[in-house]
Amino acid sequence: MQTVEKKPFFDQLMNGTNFDADSLSALQKVTLRAVVMSFIFFGLVALEGMIMRMVQTGPANPLPEMFSHPDHYFSIMTVHPIVGIFGSTYQLVFAAFMFLVPYLTKKPLYSVKLANFVWLCITIGTALAWIAGFIWQYAPLYTLYWPLPADTEQFSIVGGFVFVVGVALIMVGTLGFIYNIYATIFARVGVHKNKTTKELLISGFGIDGLMNLIHKLTGKPPYSKEPALSLPVVAIFRGTVDTFLDAIVILGAGILVLVYLIADAGGLSWDVHAVDSLLYKNYFWWGLDLVADGLVLIYVAGSWYLLATIITGQKLFMENVARAALLLELFVSWMVWSHHLLADQPQPEMMKLVSGEMVTAFELLTQGLALFITLVTLWKARPLKMTPELAYLLGGLVGFGLAVPAGIIQADMGLNRVLHNTQWISFAHFHIALIVGLYMTLYSALYVLWPLVTNNTKLFSKKLTWAHFWLYLIGGVGMGAFAGMAGLDGMLRRHLYVDGEFGGLMILAAIFGSMVLIAWFLFLYNIVMSVGLKGLIGIFKPANNDIASYGIEEEPEPAPAAVKA
Repeated sequence: MQTVEKKPFFDQLMNGTNFDADSLSALQKVTLRAVVMSFIFFGLVALEGMIMRMVQTGPANPLPEMFSHPDHYFSIMTVHPIVGIFGSTYQLVFAAFMFLVPYLTKKPLYSVKLANFVWLCITIGTALAWIAGFIWQYAPLYTLYWPLPADTEQFSIVGGFVFVVGVALIMVGTLGFIYNIYATIFARVGVHKNKTTKELLISGFGIDGLMNLIHKLTGKPPYSKEPALSLPVVAIFRGTVDTFLDAIVILGAGILVLVYLIADAGGLSWDVHAVDSLLYKNYFWWGLDLVADGLVLIYVAGSWYLLATIITGQKLFMENVARAALLLELFVSWMVWSHHLLADQPQPEMMKLVSGEMVTAFELLTQGLALFITLVTLWKARPLKMTPELAYLLGGLVGFGLAVPAGIIQADMGLNRVLHNTQWISFAHFHIALIVGLYMTLYSALYVLWPLVTNNTKLFSKKLTWAHFWLYLIGGVGMGAFAGMAGLDGMLRRHLYVDGEFGGLMILAAIFGSMVLIAWFLFLYNIVMSVGLKGLIGIFKPANNDIASYGIEEEPEPAPAAVKA
């Protein structure tokens, strides 16, 4: 990652370094469009997160009184995960994978037009959900949970309608991404010209890795010496299965809420109790938990493997084990949702024990195995130069090394009663998992892919890259730690404290949270100064082949030897 001599500020701001948006292909442009929108939404969610942190400091809160009003506070809390998970994370992950799958398989993306549809759907859907909270203060506390969002006496019918339509658009965009990925993988062109659907499915689910292990143990020749799909593509294939199921569940839940909202507004007295709340909660959490397993655990594991092989230039350690573990995680991810319902008294005890405790414990094994394989791959390649790409990868490993155990200890019915409804789970678990674990992994991927998607554009400042790294890592871990400590002291989640009861810890959490926000500003400044405002605008101008699908006769650049399919 090279930097260049600085130009006069205005010239640098307008023109960047050596970035030329007109030279980009349609695939490069659509990738960068989604990346830009992702980081705009990240800034929004970081800003709103800071508002919530400062409100919770109580009398020390310097913000105007309107921010402390319950309607405003809980509307932010409602859209905060929508903007953060879907508007930002989904956009960035989908952009990376719609670029990487063609790159790694040396085949064209099925449809650039569909890729443009995906980022537009997710962008518009996220904006609508946010507007529903900002304007109509739609605030059912937790996305589409039942039956709160269907109560028009408590919530605005217009706000609920706009919110659900926004979420539906996000899910439609997600389904478009899934179709694009699978259509690309199963296309009989390039290296897969002579591959059958059966061969691609066996490789996509990691079955070939499992069979190779069995054959090795029994002394038989390898089942597959050259798998049809490279390991990172297997992780994308496998994680997309969970992403599809999650999209169907959330879309179905949104439609159900929308039906009740419209019926209530029309004067029809439809009893919300006609839908069994426990059945709905199991359905909802089964789908929503697949976000964590499909998007976070599996996609991240595949990203670690890819980054480790690119950074080291070596083959992944225990690749067959990694493939088999992805297959194991397929079944684990479908059976762990009950850990969200350990505190629900009507939930059957056997489901709590088997799904909530025993199967959930396997996530520590599968994610721990991915972390181990990645670290050993890096260790075997030493000495390695500490580049930003490597540093961010290690930061991502640290994030999950902290967050996964913090979540697993709650998969115990006794500890769950103490921790589950507190800020411990909100911060020590999923905020560190997302902010530090997931995002630092994605930053590593961004810096690795930067030369490929920008035609070797040089970054404005390497010093800013390192400043962003340290501020982001320390700020993310510090905020999660201090807010998590407040949870251990009894601070509830989804609760508004205005008396400063946990003010000391919230002030510390806000200080470290502000470091994350400052880091985002530094990163944004570095990127804008690299591509220039003209280049940023140019990303959104149509490319010559934006209208049609990416032609199958066009071959992407060959992948590095370490990650070839």
